Amino acid sequence: MRKSHPVRRAVLAGAATVSGIVLLLSMKPASDPGGAQAAGGQVPPAAAGQAPQGGVNGAVTGDAQQTQYGPVQVRLTMSGGKITQAEAVQAPKGGRSDQITASSVPRLNQAAVAAQNAEIDAVSGATYTSAGYKKSLQSALDKAKAAGGAAQGSGNAQTLTGDVTQTQYGPVQVRVTVAGGKITKAEAVQAPKGGRSDQITSSSVPRLNQAAVAAGNAQIDAVSGATYTSAGYKKSLQSALDKAPAGGGGAAQGSGAGGAQAKTVTGTAAQTQYGPVQVRITVAGGKITKAEAVQAPKGGRSDQITSSSVPRLNQAAVAAGNAQIDAVSGATYTSAGYKQSLQSALDQAGG
Repeated sequence: MRKSHPVRRAVLAGAATVSGIVLLLSMKPASDPGGAQAAGGQVPPAAAGQAPQGGVNGAVTGDAQQTQYGPVQVRLTMSGGKITQAEAVQAPKGGRSDQITASSVPRLNQAAVAAQNAEIDAVSGATYTSAGYKKSLQSALDKAKAAGGAAQGSGNAQTLTGDVTQTQYGPVQVRVTVAGGKITKAEAVQAPKGGRSDQITSSSVPRLNQAAVAAGNAQIDAVSGATYTSAGYKKSLQSALDKAPAGGGGAAQGSGAGGAQAKTVTGTAAQTQYGPVQVRITVAGGKITKAEAVQAPKGGRSDQITSSSVPRLNQAAVAAGNAQIDAVSGATYTSAGYKQSLQSALDQAGG
């Protein structure tokens, strides 16, 4: 009997292996539900279903952010408190912007869903679009947290973003987290940048953040060498605290034994012939305990008039307890604007 040749045995074994693989593949389902990655920043239904119950459900749209090439605005779809879809409802367009938007936005959408927060990387070649996207995304998340009544780390915490304050060197905007009536975190989501401003911002903002948390209110000292940034920071910080609901810790903290009942209210800016005037008051026990002008005419002779008249108007407001105060001689327009803004603040305070 002839022995089988080794080469022939190897060929037969290989053919049997191939046949077995083909048989196994023919038994595999035609589609793999878990392998379908959703395009455009969507999470597959199975992943979305893993979100904890009790979170925000539905769509929330962030604030539009202006960039050098046009506005960017993000809308999120939430399920159980998790981002299941992200999309840009506004993005730069026209000319080369069309190409950049078409390339970058889908990647930003996917990154937002993957990260579940606004800490996502900028897309190379789309710096401005990425920055605007992240800011609008964060504002959408802030709104979702407020709507859900729960911020990260605490069922009673609340994230509040102040109004943008324009300064001589650029906008300043502050976001705070408030829990148990205290500021637990403060950060500048916008600050002056470019040239020497980068150095000033990097040096001053961390100190302002720490001061806000330590003080628990907007009565913090300006950082030396960063006067404009500090002033803008304090205004935006106060506007964030003003947005906190009554009893939520955003109203005039640190005002003494009666601080829990105190309320800080900022009036509407009143336009005058020489510039806007805006008044902020603290009200406790039905009385004005503090008044200050957060905006007043400036530049040229207005500086002198403002520095002379505003302190007197502040004192008069506290003494009178209402807006029926006398105009300061030589500061007719400033006085009229002050009284108008003061009255709007009292109206908001219920006084």
